[in-house]
Amino acid sequence: MKSNDRIIIDPNVLVGKPILRGTRISVELLLELLSNGWSHEEILKNYPQIRREDIFAALKYAAILLKEEHVYPIPQKVRA
Repeated sequence: MKSNDRIIIDPNVLVGKPILRGTRISVELLLELLSNGWSHEEILKNYPQIRREDIFAALKYAAILLKEEHVYPIPQKVRA
């Protein structure tokens, strides 16, 4: 995976979940807020320790993970 200086993994913080550097805010939390309809402005207002670039970094991190994901379809039985 490409390095992202805004996203780190520290086994001593949130059990090693990817977080925003210098915070205890996980990528997972940011993605959940966005998926629940929070705007960037709402997130920044409620979490003043982060910056707009952190939101984009979290989205990019998730996109990179999904691009690298390998999917192995399970063959379906054909009905006669």
